[in-house]
Amino acid sequence: MNLPNYFLADLPPEADVTPELLTEACQNLKRNRDEYLARRSTESLLEVFHELGQSWLNPAFPFRQKALEFGPAATGFSRATLAAGIDRFFAELTGGKLHDLIAQDLGHEQRLDDLVANTLERKSSRLGLVRGPNLIAHICAGNIPSPALRSIVLGFLVRSAQVVKCASGATLLPRLFAHSIYEIEPKLGACLEIAEWPGGRAPLETALFREADCVTATGADETLAAIKSRLPIRVRFLGYGHRLSFGYVTQEVLSQIKLASVAAHAAADVAAWNQLGCLSPHVIYVECGGRASPEQFAEALAIELARRETIEPRGPVTVETAAAIATRRAFYEVRAAHGPETRCWFSKESTAWSVVYEADPRFQRSCLHRFVYVKSVANLKEALQAADDIRAKVSTVGLAAPESRALEIARELAGWGVTRVCPLGQMQNPSLSWRHDGRPSLADLVTWTDWEHEIYAS
Repeated sequence: MNLPNYFLADLPPEADVTPELLTEACQNLKRNRDEYLARRSTESLLEVFHELGQSWLNPAFPFRQKALEFGPAATGFSRATLAAGIDRFFAELTGGKLHDLIAQDLGHEQRLDDLVANTLERKSSRLGLVRGPNLIAHICAGNIPSPALRSIVLGFLVRSAQVVKCASGATLLPRLFAHSIYEIEPKLGACLEIAEWPGGRAPLETALFREADCVTATGADETLAAIKSRLPIRVRFLGYGHRLSFGYVTQEVLSQIKLASVAAHAAADVAAWNQLGCLSPHVIYVECGGRASPEQFAEALAIELARRETIEPRGPVTVETAAAIATRRAFYEVRAAHGPETRCWFSKESTAWSVVYEADPRFQRSCLHRFVYVKSVANLKEALQAADDIRAKVSTVGLAAPESRALEIARELAGWGVTRVCPLGQMQNPSLSWRHDGRPSLADLVTWTDWEHEIYAS
């Protein structure tokens, strides 16, 4: 794949990224930010990203074509899975939705442009302006690409220069997105750096942290703790640790007519990014007492995953991953052979998808790659008790419930600590204004200036 050498990640594999080179790159980014980005209007940035979003949705867009051509080999996702993920992300990248995000998080759509006041602030004669960090360093996980793309968009909205440090082997989509920005708006592209280096290179990280004003990081809790311990005291740190998610299906939606539809929604969540994101379900809890049983739901889910494999195949996995799935399958096949409380449905001659039904409601972590548990419960209370060990780790619950019960269930989940409840089928499709881990996306990045003004008579 031929791309211009605009970014460190474009350098040939034999080129070495040194602390000196990285320091120089950071300083250039900050100079470019002062010249090209700091005084950009919100409206002009929204126009750029709206155009980008529409371009990436166009099948003829060269960068999308490169992503789909080279992505399967680079990421392990099939072409269809990549296309679906690209469509989900860029469908959210519109001027209107970006405008709404700014108004939601900052209280006024012009908050990044000038001292302004919303209705409440006017009552106290107060105006506010926010500013982003000069330089943000994003330390990105390598499981799925969309969080890195989202971080880039958020960083530009707050007028920050950015260094995106990708996980090893995970630069393709961020690189292509960065190049698409550079093509549409070269001056914006000059405020962005994409880089990759093996973990554990402390001198590089020290150089990056010394230049950054804010560091965001996604990964294991231990990784976040290690990064935070090495940051200068002046540097703001935003860490997003490992999270788990599950689905919940109420008995009322399990009629024979609705069963296939609900199962299809669950299958969409399992298949999205091959279940590798923190928003993907490990378990689908299903209430007893409906016209269709939890076991029948599991069977319907298996049928849907088999159908989805024909249109959106999972793609190949490593030998180690396939072996782990095979070992897990063998364990449940033995259990299923010794009692009716466990049943299994597996793709034939491959590890493409796996469904395990268990009457035991205890939360079980999946081995992912479209391996999902269906658990039978009497009610939500039993499900939450069964998941209590991961209570502090839960991100999203995908809910299939009638309108008459949905609000009360959402209230109970919120009280238990869940930070996002969404319809089943939308778990890996958060809106652009989603509050990641319950925190505001833009407001976490900015610093405020309040002007408490008084008018004096001349």
